Amino acid sequence: MSEIEKDALGSSRFVAFLDECGDHSMTSIDDDFPLFVLATVIVERRTYIEDILPRINSFKLSYWDHEGVNLHSRDIRKSEGPFSILQNPRRRERFLSGLSTLMERLPYWLLIVGINKRGHIERYAERARNPYELAMTFTFERIVHFLERVGEHHLPVVAETRGRKEDASLAEAFHQLLDEGTAYVLADRFQRLDCPLVFQSKQRNICGLQLADLCAHPCARHILKPEQANQAYSVVRRKLLPCGPVSAWKVFP
Repeated sequence: MSEIEKDALGSSRFVAFLDECGDHSMTSIDDDFPLFVLATVIVERRTYIEDILPRINSFKLSYWDHEGVNLHSRDIRKSEGPFSILQNPRRRERFLSGLSTLMERLPYWLLIVGINKRGHIERYAERARNPYELAMTFTFERIVHFLERVGEHHLPVVAETRGRKEDASLAEAFHQLLDEGTAYVLADRFQRLDCPLVFQSKQRNICGLQLADLCAHPCARHILKPEQANQAYSVVRRKLLPCGPVSAWKVFP
């Protein structure tokens, strides 16, 4: 690849996208959904440009007159907003089948971290950490292994925004993690990484964030009810990231 091509593609081989399912509150826990799940999708930048974006936009344009529709898992499940078209059973069946095929064929890798909030509080009491920050720690312990395995150190990270205060708190915890490391991954390994973190809203219609969103809910459902049939989970579990000696699927505690 020429230097001009490298400049055109940006400076990193990979890009990561983070999205969550469930809320991070430790004071108000939903008995039906006592879970926080962080889904991380990692894509090769060139593949994202040349393959993923065109395929996702082509899928959207087969149902709408523009590609500006955000593939939001909750709206799809509830047939709300632009997905009110899915109130037609035949169209819904065709749409979900096509979406499953798309998710199966797109080239991306997946990391899933689930935090059982009630179990976390019961085990750690006042020492229980913010679920998002804890999930991010587990995620980047795995990302270190992956990047070392592929010989890379630069990984831009795009996370869904949750509000100015929440984003600032997470950014602080993220940079502290990269500076100090963890009990399992020492600081010097994290400090070799170059991982600029940016927050973007769903309204920006970023396909990588939509992929992470579409992966998060079926994985959360599987964690809560592993015996229940879950076609979407059956598809995305095949995308789990190869990250060496650690699993790309982590449920805690």
